[in-house]
Amino acid sequence: MNASLHTAIDPVDPVRLDKLAEVAVKVGLQLQKGQDLVMTAPIAALPLVRLITRHAYMAGAGLVTTFYADEETTLARYAHAPDESFDKASGWLYDGMARAFEGGAARLAIAGDNPMLLSGQDPAKVARANKANSIAYKPALEHISNFDINWNICSYPNPSWAKLVFPDLPIAEAVGRLAEAIFAASRVNETDPIAAWAAHNAELRKRSGWLNGKRFSALHFTGPGTDLTVGLADGHEWHGGASTAKNGVTCNPNIPTEEVFTTPHALRVDGHVSSTKPLSHQGTLIDNIQVRFEGGRIVEAKASKGEEVLLKVLDTDEGARRLGEVALVPHSSPISASGVLFYNTLFDENASCHIALGQCYSKCFLDGASLTPDQIKAQGGNSSLIHIDWMIGSDKVDIDGIRADGAKVPVMRKGEWA
Repeated sequence: MNASLHTAIDPVDPVRLDKLAEVAVKVGLQLQKGQDLVMTAPIAALPLVRLITRHAYMAGAGLVTTFYADEETTLARYAHAPDESFDKASGWLYDGMARAFEGGAARLAIAGDNPMLLSGQDPAKVARANKANSIAYKPALEHISNFDINWNICSYPNPSWAKLVFPDLPIAEAVGRLAEAIFAASRVNETDPIAAWAAHNAELRKRSGWLNGKRFSALHFTGPGTDLTVGLADGHEWHGGASTAKNGVTCNPNIPTEEVFTTPHALRVDGHVSSTKPLSHQGTLIDNIQVRFEGGRIVEAKASKGEEVLLKVLDTDEGARRLGEVALVPHSSPISASGVLFYNTLFDENASCHIALGQCYSKCFLDGASLTPDQIKAQGGNSSLIHIDWMIGSDKVDIDGIRADGAKVPVMRKGEWA
């Protein structure tokens, strides 16, 4: 057995890991009897993969198929592959995933890769590989971003990730601490995690219901380095927690989740904004992001770390410089209160209000399931090969909702619901 894999297993409580697997299947996916499951995972997450597979078959899954990623083989490409390799991606694999989703399969991704894996590699090669992968992944991604299927992301405490989060601890202790943080954020420490998720989803529905009732035309963010007006798409709809996919299955796409979110208008974002947490993107850390929007488009961008990668991301396509999501999260959320910086968007975005560059979610429109791509575009929805969330909220940021008549309504004060 691989030594690093062995180290990752010992500190992780097997009882709560099994609960996480059960929550992923029963809450995250609401996997249906006879439904196939396509899963991706770091090879270090094998213990969780095995448990999820068991729970999936116990729930009546038709077939579970898992694809693994390995950090050493990823680095081998950057060390030894010919230059032209970085313009290639496994399109055949994503075409196959798209066919599986068209056939009714669910999607589950286990996160946990080393957020800094590619930080020492050539940024130009990283950007080329990311772009090629984004293009190849599009046929499969569209089924996810359009919410055609039930899907979920959860996490496993990969040792390389744990060492980044807790650099001063021995590796086994770091893995154990990260596992504890994942379990707490995923609500598997509760006596009945499934009931805890039902209560949490109900609370998120109240928040999104209040926002939907207000029908704001824009949100105004103010704080250190931030004075940003985010226009909201015509006919936008707020969502949070569990949602019903077009296949009729109600699932929780993200475990954990603390956000309520909707679609901005791609042409109506103006002002400047600064990130409040680092963004880990495809193995590169991008920190202290500062951008300026005009007419919905980023016209200036800089970062203290990872700026070259950020600029290349923004040049992915026309939609990469526009917003596809705006999300509200109270500063007192359990993930924020933990004080842990996860260097992982799935967790860090649930500690802070955030925006996302790129592709919008069609479900965040009234009657979104019946809208065509042209109709979504006409209502302000953005289209792109990417969807990248980054954090802009803190206990120093205020948010006002702007009505159609220009009147302002307090939404958040100092990072908390007003």
